[in-house]
Amino acid sequence: MTDCRKEFPASWFKKAKLCHEFHDPKLNFFGVNASKPLSYWKKKGWIYFEDPRGWFQWYCRYYMGRRCDDDERQIKRWKAMNRHIAQIRKNCGKKELTCRPRQRQALLHWAYDSRKI
Repeated sequence: MTDCRKEFPASWFKKAKLCHEFHDPKLNFFGVNASKPLSYWKKKGWIYFEDPRGWFQWYCRYYMGRRCDDDERQIKRWKAMNRHIAQIRKNCGKKELTCRPRQRQALLHWAYDSRKI
């Protein structure tokens, strides 16, 4: 998302830790990689043509008021993240941030703050 940040409010990036050269999991809150590369998503045909950077780009644009043909599918995918919330609640103590860090990081990627679970 470093190549399209000018379209979003600068305030969104004030505390962001971005690496322009490559994906660096150490910059993630939980310090782990919880995602597949963009090439994987493209190969699977999961990237909507208007949002070439994937779900997060769609989410930012949706939040800013844009509506498009992909909204229903993306909202359905977002709701499906509840399975990760359920796993954290079932297997981790309250605010036990070292428990299931990949699932917690994945939830952050999908705009769920698992630090409060």
